Amino acid sequence: MLQITAMTKEQIAACPIRNVLANVNGKWQPLILLALEDGPLRFAAVKRAIGDITQRVQTQNLRALERDGYLTRTVDPGPPVAVTYALTPLGQSLVGIVKPMVEWAALHQDEIRQARARYDAGIG
Repeated sequence: MLQITAMTKEQIAACPIRNVLANVNGKWQPLILLALEDGPLRFAAVKRAIGDITQRVQTQNLRALERDGYLTRTVDPGPPVAVTYALTPLGQSLVGIVKPMVEWAALHQDEIRQARARYDAGIG
């Protein structure tokens, strides 16, 4: 089993769950990665692909993904100024892992909703 217990700063820094997976396993990061799967997009096109993300949240998540090396940000000074985002090879390899999880979620969403409804009915 993978070591998941971390008691020291060194263990916390070395833990892949805390160090890597937590940064790509949120609500928005997988959607952004999947939006960029077919090629580079400008900021507004990423927003349109996702739909319900705010500009501020999108900016924060794009910066975090860029910081970790999953995507690049290219600025064309224009006019008009155009900012384009593209997956790096590291980001493309991550999409290869994220996409099956998304497909699994789509396949099992009804089952999960039913389980939640049963659980919630038993609570209330």
